[in-house]
Amino acid sequence: MQDDCFYKDLIDHLTEGIYFLDRERRITYWNGGAEKLTGYPAEEVLGRCCADGLLQHMDRGGRLLCHDGCPMQAAMTDGREREAEIFLHHKAGHRVPITVRAVPILGAGGEIVGAAEIFNDISSQVRAEERIRELEALSLIDPLTGAGNRRYAEISVASRLSEKKRFGLPVGLLFVDLDRFKSVNDRFGHAAGDEVLRVVGRTLAAASRANDFLGRWGGEEFIVLIGGLEGRRLRNAENRLRTLIARSSVPSVPGLEVTVSVGVTEARSDDSVESLVARADQRMYEAKRHGRNRVFDDSDAGKG
Repeated sequence: MQDDCFYKDLIDHLTEGIYFLDRERRITYWNGGAEKLTGYPAEEVLGRCCADGLLQHMDRGGRLLCHDGCPMQAAMTDGREREAEIFLHHKAGHRVPITVRAVPILGAGGEIVGAAEIFNDISSQVRAEERIRELEALSLIDPLTGAGNRRYAEISVASRLSEKKRFGLPVGLLFVDLDRFKSVNDRFGHAAGDEVLRVVGRTLAAASRANDFLGRWGGEEFIVLIGGLEGRRLRNAENRLRTLIARSSVPSVPGLEVTVSVGVTEARSDDSVESLVARADQRMYEAKRHGRNRVFDDSDAGKG
């Protein structure tokens, strides 16, 4: 009994939505995550049939799934798990994009007695995908790495400098250059070089915050715009990015060490796009001069 209480408490506090159905598709369990993601408290849904207009699951084509194509019903029919990306109906009236996993629940004799659904809100993912499609349509995305291209990078730097001048918001610019990239192309070919660029681009993207900007400046050079951080906090962020890249790998070239040199500077109120990028670029060259695979920022300037 204590174990049952422990696991129930654990599931209740998961961020994922989880609910159980019996064979008549009545809801027998509804966790805290389901309450937050749908707006429906457990007391309003327990005992109700999921097909009576509650969640109104709908696919991307607009087809309602409660009576035709329900993943939970399918899982209870053939005993196989199902995964899908669909939309649920929130209590407040709007639609929420979710990813669902429907799992059959078996009884003591192996018979199917119900099903469980685990679901997650993927609104941010959908918005990001839509934004990427919009940017691709405007020719602002680098097709190889998925980062913003040079044009988009220049626009973003100019925008952040404008915010700096208007509101005084701190802005840091990281100029990231791959170490010894030419030797990768010479030794392993341009396909391997492209893979290295993709690995670095994806690592930088994954490690950046939602409001940071990642752009490919040209060749093996990237820039990262980081807002809201300065001084030691900015240096910690830049070192984290450098370390993550150094610990990444290139599947087609096992054992290849990929490192970057990073130049970092904080934007000044009188900076232009050209002066800010040039200063970060100079810091990057100092990082290479001091041994590569390192960060060089404003606090290091003037050191021998």
